[in-house]
Amino acid sequence: MNPVIHLIGLPTDQNSSFERGAALAPPAIRAALWSDRGNLFAQSGQEIGTDITLKDLGDLPLSDVDCAADDALIIQAVTEAVDEGAIPLFLGGDHAVTYPIVAALAARHGALNILHFDAHPDIYADFEGNPRSHASPFARILEAGHASRIVQVGIRTLNRHCQEQAERYNVEILPMLDFRVAGVPVLHGPLYISIDLDGIDPSEAPGVVHPEPGGLTVREVLSILARQTAHIVGADIVELNPARDVNDVTAIVAAKLVRELSACIHRNNNHQRKERP
Repeated sequence: MNPVIHLIGLPTDQNSSFERGAALAPPAIRAALWSDRGNLFAQSGQEIGTDITLKDLGDLPLSDVDCAADDALIIQAVTEAVDEGAIPLFLGGDHAVTYPIVAALAARHGALNILHFDAHPDIYADFEGNPRSHASPFARILEAGHASRIVQVGIRTLNRHCQEQAERYNVEILPMLDFRVAGVPVLHGPLYISIDLDGIDPSEAPGVVHPEPGGLTVREVLSILARQTAHIVGADIVELNPARDVNDVTAIVAAKLVRELSACIHRNNNHQRKERP
């Protein structure tokens, strides 16, 4: 039986710093995903709707002003997906949404292994006085014990504070300096995948608020995903800002990532199911 994937939009950017706009991302990603400009095939040849069961549940009715209330709605969506045996795939929104998602998944699966793509480690104790900042979700996840291992790929803005935080929580950072795809470990499950689009070089994904040159290529991201074999319990794609995009390029990249993450979930979770006695 194929895994069912719940595609859920999170239109919120209340915890963004510097500039808002990520709340407008889910419709932009959907428009690219379902557009006749492309098709629904992943690079493996699997097709959404034929091989891969993807249910688009639309956007959650987030207030975008009450973080606690919005967290509760996100946790409810995760819980409902897990109760149905589905795998949630979320479209942010800013990166702060990863904290309630992981908290809800860890409540059901235990501490997760997390593969995190980003230009920034997002482990500030708090940022600009906001402990729920989009620059802090992994600090909240780690201090709550929701992750047993975090591997961060694409990092190229590691300041002293975040380096200290990484050492404190044993975060495994693979910086872009001397980066090799083969150096990214294959993680065990339960696996959660979080993709901040600014982890990709701005030449390929310009529609982000905090662009940082020298990043990952889309091909490198896809190669890393293709190497992962563990049972995947959830994923997110965050930090698209449509106002910063150029000819919808970043939305198209995000839509590609929806297809590829869906294919990974389909492949990995089917394989894990077949291996169970």
